[in-house]
Amino acid sequence: MKRIGDSLPGAHVRWRIDWECWYFDLDGKMFGLMHDSLLTLKGDPQQNEIMREEFAFVIAGYHVNKTHWNSIRLTESTFTIAGYEKLIKASYDLVMAGFSHKKQLAIQFKASGSELESK
Repeated sequence: MKRIGDSLPGAHVRWRIDWECWYFDLDGKMFGLMHDSLLTLKGDPQQNEIMREEFAFVIAGYHVNKTHWNSIRLTESTFTIAGYEKLIKASYDLVMAGFSHKKQLAIQFKASGSELESK
């Protein structure tokens, strides 16, 4: 899961000692948490409800806004790696969409390894 999060432009997955969990970060905004056997991701509220109804191992977000976040019990989950990639990317995309267009471009630019030269 950490590798998937780290592979997204501008994203970093780091251990937060104060929360005792892996924190999926995009320019200071959280798009996921992973602790013990739970992965918590942001999602569309309607899609979140559908997932909770369809999969017993998907529950309302643990210690976060239960409308906008779902937690997945990793020990019970039947999702494939491709399924996790899709969910992590969707969470990342929701957070990215909350940034201004200018900030989105700056994140993409920085992630590409490019640097602006100043005179």
